Amino acid sequence: MTPSRNRTTAPIPQLERPKHSYVPGTPRWARLAAHAVALVVLPSSLWRLLMTAGMAGVGHSENPSYHSQPSDYIYVLLLSIVSEGIALLTLGLVKPWGEVVPRWLPVIGGRRVPVKAAVIPALAGSALLALLAAWFFLNPIFFHVHFTPAIGDKGTPHSHLEVSGWSKVLFAVCYLPLLAWPVLVTACALAYRRRRSATR
Repeated sequence: MTPSRNRTTAPIPQLERPKHSYVPGTPRWARLAAHAVALVVLPSSLWRLLMTAGMAGVGHSENPSYHSQPSDYIYVLLLSIVSEGIALLTLGLVKPWGEVVPRWLPVIGGRRVPVKAAVIPALAGSALLALLAAWFFLNPIFFHVHFTPAIGDKGTPHSHLEVSGWSKVLFAVCYLPLLAWPVLVTACALAYRRRRSATR
């Protein structure tokens, strides 16, 4: 009886590698910058929520006894959601869905995104953000938030929110990161254009 031959083990099939979560050729700094946009926008959103809840040390100049109404919370929450949503769109400059429209979208799904359709809105948004930042932070009265009272405010149209004392520090910590928003978006947009131009 001849000794049985050793059975050769079949090669283990390699698992299919997941698709790239980023577009190949995207610089690492651009990936980090795209993700950083949502992070620099988040503190200001949190500050607005704290302000509405009366926890940010902010008072109404014309109506000190004013308490936030449900409409105030809805407005601030929607504003924060929209701000974060716009910030997250920056990921399209480093993710595949920023170059090819996802197939699940009707009509335009699967089509290639024109370079200008991504770059021009990004740079225009960056310019608008820079102008807003310049107006806001160059205001002679630096830590007074001058804007029309929130929905439901019983004060006069000229009343504004008073930020004073320790709330100045909290306000600055939460809003100063916004200065990086236009810079980060511009950098990501230029990297996107450079990458797409090189692959044509």
